[in-house]
Amino acid sequence: METPRQRARSGEDKARRRHDLLNAAYEIAARTSVRELMLSQVTAAVGLDPSALRRYFSSREELLLELAETRGLAWAERLCAELGDGRRRTREELARTLTSTLAADPVLCDLFTHVPLSLEGGVDIERARSYKTKAFAAHHTMSRALADASDEIGVIEARTVLATATALAGNLWQLSHPTPTLAALYEQVPEWGHVALHFGPTLEYILGVVLLGLTAPGHPEPPDWSMLQST
Repeated sequence: METPRQRARSGEDKARRRHDLLNAAYEIAARTSVRELMLSQVTAAVGLDPSALRRYFSSREELLLELAETRGLAWAERLCAELGDGRRRTREELARTLTSTLAADPVLCDLFTHVPLSLEGGVDIERARSYKTKAFAAHHTMSRALADASDEIGVIEARTVLATATALAGNLWQLSHPTPTLAALYEQVPEWGHVALHFGPTLEYILGVVLLGLTAPGHPEPPDWSMLQST
């Protein structure tokens, strides 16, 4: 457990301890799931007394929201790096790249479900503002990267694809990683077998269909995404 001498005194020490806590949370969630993660597991992993956690994060929600933030920014960097070679991609290649860069981080896909349900609403307004500011900026950067890598879609269509990708990734991850109760139920009733759902192939297929629809002649106009415009 953390002794007085071990406590993070400086800003650098505190940042390092926060980083350690986030890494521990990520590793635990990767082994189990976000819904099963307990703060006592996280503090134990870094040798910190549970009561000391509030020196670094005000709540479980704030810790997990910061984890979602850091993993989301890492995804944005990964996607932009994949698309940044100047080569134009087909619809199929865009769907494949989106899927592979998301599937590379299962914890992020899991977090997509929890962010709107509990994490954003479980922190104070300034922390929520900070998260939203970074998330929207990353969304804009990824949209531009997708549009620049395609001769068939623009930024508006790219935003639609990204919104679909994040929503689907969260939902499909939960379906393909059922709770023990549901896993046992699906074994008893195979026709309900969400446990057999293949995350990657399903996500890639649906994103390909969305891209096909967005590039088809006469496709419906997307909604107003002006709120996501870079200022």
